[in-house]
Amino acid sequence: MSDATPNAVEIRDLVKRFGSFVAVDHINLDVKRGEIFGFLGPNGAGKSTTIRILCGLLQPTSGNAKVGGLDVRTQSEEIKRNIGYMSQKFSLYDDLTVQENIDFFSGIYGVPKTRRAEREEYVLRMAGIEERRSSLTRLLSGGWKQRLALGCAILHEPPILFLDEPTSGVDPIARRTFWDLIYQLSAAGQTIFVSTHYMDEAEYCHRLALMYRGKIIALGTPGELKQSLAGHHILRLEISDLVGSMNVLEKIEGISDVAVFGGGLHVTAADPAHAIPEIWSALQSVGITVSAVEQIEPSMEDVFVAMIEQEERKAA
Repeated sequence: MSDATPNAVEIRDLVKRFGSFVAVDHINLDVKRGEIFGFLGPNGAGKSTTIRILCGLLQPTSGNAKVGGLDVRTQSEEIKRNIGYMSQKFSLYDDLTVQENIDFFSGIYGVPKTRRAEREEYVLRMAGIEERRSSLTRLLSGGWKQRLALGCAILHEPPILFLDEPTSGVDPIARRTFWDLIYQLSAAGQTIFVSTHYMDEAEYCHRLALMYRGKIIALGTPGELKQSLAGHHILRLEISDLVGSMNVLEKIEGISDVAVFGGGLHVTAADPAHAIPEIWSALQSVGITVSAVEQIEPSMEDVFVAMIEQEERKAA
């Protein structure tokens, strides 16, 4: 990819319709070279559709986008040769061995024959499966399959890597290991464009776009997005009755949101100093035991919930 701009991805007024349904609704976005860029949003938000357009797999309805300086409308085949792509289904062949999958993708991606042995050994080492090269892929655990799929996507050393919900269905330890690998790739200069609906993963990205109903509704670093909730004060509650507490708290003036978080509740209050004693009093009056009420820094999940509720209020 020969483009000299500092951006790996440029999206301008991009739209994708399927009949009357608007999957991607006039989005604009730049992703810098070497950045780990997160695409965050619920299922059906338009994340995967956007990524498929950027990978040259779908044509946009209108607007435009460039990936490494290549136009998604007119240069989709060149884009496919110059990127890595990994979907949540891993794109592996279960009836082939680990080694056979790697050999197959080496050929598909046009890895020069003089470099294949070196690249294939790198993938086996990176995925930690040197001893399983003869195993059938379907016998691998989810975490190993995931690392093998990542390895196959980077055999040809692409400068830009698209990961579409790559950690769906794998355990938390495998997810953490996978993100360690993403950081290594980013440190070596690759641009990583990753979609996820796991809020904790959003924290690992350099910058994020929050997508909802086809639109980008927020954009910035994790810190900037949390800062955007400066007027929202988040209280963490530990109580004996989750559902009963929610019914009581939603009636208190100055509380705009109550959400289950782990084994407790996160409550959004306009004025914590006023809300905390009100909460204690209201819950204890109906026999609910309150173990703790404290103000906390908002998490990405708090940001996500607040932004989407804001959009819902606008729509209403």
